[in-house]
Amino acid sequence: MLCACGLWQNSGHPKVKLQSTLIKATPKRICWQLLIILGGLTLCACAWAGDPDDPWEGMNRKVYSFNDAVDRIVLTPVTRAYQAVVPDAVETGVDNFFSNLGDVGVALNNLLQLKPGEAGSDTGRVLVNTTLGFFGWMDVASQLGMTKHNEDFGQTLGYWGIGTGPYLVLPFLGPSNLRDGPGMLADITLWTNSFPDLNASEESALISLNVVSERGQYLALEERTEELGRDQYVFIRDAYLDNREFLVRDGEFSLDDELYEGLDDE
Repeated sequence: MLCACGLWQNSGHPKVKLQSTLIKATPKRICWQLLIILGGLTLCACAWAGDPDDPWEGMNRKVYSFNDAVDRIVLTPVTRAYQAVVPDAVETGVDNFFSNLGDVGVALNNLLQLKPGEAGSDTGRVLVNTTLGFFGWMDVASQLGMTKHNEDFGQTLGYWGIGTGPYLVLPFLGPSNLRDGPGMLADITLWTNSFPDLNASEESALISLNVVSERGQYLALEERTEELGRDQYVFIRDAYLDNREFLVRDGEFSLDDELYEGLDDE
């Protein structure tokens, strides 16, 4: 299962594309449950030992197995059916729509990271794509040469010097850590508040559509990693940690080429 926190994080290169995705659930409930999990783990962190990057590997592998089962039984079949039925042009439009929503959070985080130029560009992207792009259905901004950035609240915390803490696999949400988990809460809250007039059912339906759309981008990559016979848990963990460091440092970090060997042609 190559799901990662990808409602707000996306990149065209396999080295920086592995992020987790969100499965259907009530957003506010997810936020509270995640906060409780992170709080409990923080209190007991000193009682664990092992790999400094992944001291909770035993627990993380169990949660990973649960997430993987949910993905294979529910999410992957639904995604494949979606891709088989929905025309490519419509899929692209859906991807663009959610990408445009994500740019709102990107703009805010660039502002919080004291990057006014990037924040202004991101705001311009939202305005252009929302108006000329029919509410984000078309990515007109990219056609006009307006660069798409990649920022989230976890990266903002990292920008201000907060360390990652131990690696952590969250139920349904996938790879994270003690820094990016709270950042994820802020991302989810901002994203869902973009539609204040929606009820819980409508909100969940919209999130489910985004999950399926996001999941479809990783199917080919997942198949490729399985062909290479890799330990999926280790690969996803190492790729997540590598990619997050790359993003927090705005690309001023050398990715582990050996980790992605055999995937560059995907």
